[in-house]
Amino acid sequence: MFKNPTHQHKLLISFLIIWTISILFACSTNKERMKEKEKPIDYSNWVTLTKGLQYREINAPVKSKIGDSKISLVRMDRDLFEFDVFSATNYDSIPKSVDRWAKKHKLNVVFNSGMYSQENPLLSRAFLKAGKHVNNPKIIEDFNLMLAMRPNAAHRENIEVLDLTCENFDQIKHEFNSYAQGLRMIDCNGKPMFWKKKIQSCSMIIAAEGMDNMFYVIFCRSPYTHNQMIEFMLKMPYGIRNAIYLEGGPETSLFIDVNEHHIQKVGSWVSETWESDENKHFWSLPNVVGVKKRTKQH
Repeated sequence: MFKNPTHQHKLLISFLIIWTISILFACSTNKERMKEKEKPIDYSNWVTLTKGLQYREINAPVKSKIGDSKISLVRMDRDLFEFDVFSATNYDSIPKSVDRWAKKHKLNVVFNSGMYSQENPLLSRAFLKAGKHVNNPKIIEDFNLMLAMRPNAAHRENIEVLDLTCENFDQIKHEFNSYAQGLRMIDCNGKPMFWKKKIQSCSMIIAAEGMDNMFYVIFCRSPYTHNQMIEFMLKMPYGIRNAIYLEGGPETSLFIDVNEHHIQKVGSWVSETWESDENKHFWSLPNVVGVKKRTKQH
């Protein structure tokens, strides 16, 4: 050490002390930021992921014997987002997981467009149309709801759930470009359509409209019967109507990627045919609904 430090030496020592303190402070700040990022987000109440898109998780009114009994809710302002069907038969005929569909088409939200055929896994079980491309032209009479997207008519929303017993599809089908048909759980008047067929419990994903004019996606991994889920939706304070069953079991998929919110929900259980809670990954799907922010607003 210098016995008689010069002015320059004193300045150098002061600089080194200040530099060391600033490095230690920066490291401490970065560690705190890392801890904040690692801390799970509390979604028990509505969290705004981006303007017009909210997400929350609630406890089901009845506890399931399997899983955490959580219901995930996505709520979207239809005017702020674009919705469309993405079908493998319209591209390379290769089914993809929802995260891969999102990456390929730069989507913020992706979920099942409906059930697909076991005999021909590229085809939807019911009517499915993506723009000019028709994946399945057959309208099934018992599947009384239709997701309708990409409107041609000014009075239509960017996505609607049409009750085919309340509207004449032949008269209005030109008003949208894309469609995906599914099973009705709650009708256009908010009346429950309890199922009388074979009762099964499963993971499931549902789309619906609310009396607040918002579009909802409802996901539950823990298995419940369709009638139980109908009762759960009727108890929600959102005035759920036009609730359409899209898929159940391990194929059930919900993917959200917006503003550093990365939410992945994967289904698993189907009573009697897939009684397992072990599925942890997205299955490849031939057809999905994709959502992204509108580049131009009305």
